[in-house]
Amino acid sequence: MPATILLVEDEPAIQELISANLMRAGHHVLRAGDAETAQRIVREALPDLILLDWMLPGMSGVEFARRLRSEERTRAIPLIMLTARGEEQDKVMGLESGADDYVTKPFSPRELVARIKAVLRRRAPETTEDTVSAGDLSLDPATHRLTAGGKPVTLGPTEFRLLHFLMTHPERVHSRAQLLDQVWGDHVFVEERTVDVHIRRLRCALEPSLHDGLVQTVRGSGYRFSTQQESPAVAR
Repeated sequence: MPATILLVEDEPAIQELISANLMRAGHHVLRAGDAETAQRIVREALPDLILLDWMLPGMSGVEFARRLRSEERTRAIPLIMLTARGEEQDKVMGLESGADDYVTKPFSPRELVARIKAVLRRRAPETTEDTVSAGDLSLDPATHRLTAGGKPVTLGPTEFRLLHFLMTHPERVHSRAQLLDQVWGDHVFVEERTVDVHIRRLRCALEPSLHDGLVQTVRGSGYRFSTQQESPAVAR
């Protein structure tokens, strides 16, 4: 699935080259020439991944990375550091600042796209186009199809995104607020009970194939997707 990537790079030619290749790969690109502009963008809405140049005017990329990792709202954003500094101690510093990967300039566009895909698969699997399965339930984000036992299951777009997120984070309990941030976006302001409505719709769609028990309520905490079926009475 296309990811929203924030590119923080102060050299216009490099920024343009990277942006063009990321868009060609199907991603949506937000641009910033310095950390202060990047901060404003992140405050408005969280990107799926940040590409961050080490050397920036004003606040350095390393300092900005540390700031992102110090705040709960931005702590989990996948982050790749871009730099011309290839010494081992520089790589260690970049990774210790919170970067998930470290790409040394010059690099090929194909390598960067591959690195992005690898980090997203590891840190944010819901943004990839990989098919995810649980038993005979299979969800393909590339074709927007869900099948149960080989038979198609019809879901609305929100229920599809909700199930995709839950299936890519199995057994983890997510609060309503976390699901709103991850599925609807942290810049969208809707009531937390909206999640309950879509969970009910999702379970109704899964009920004919007897998969509704995979979407479980954890009382007082939120919801989870589990490969261990619960009875419908318990799951609700």
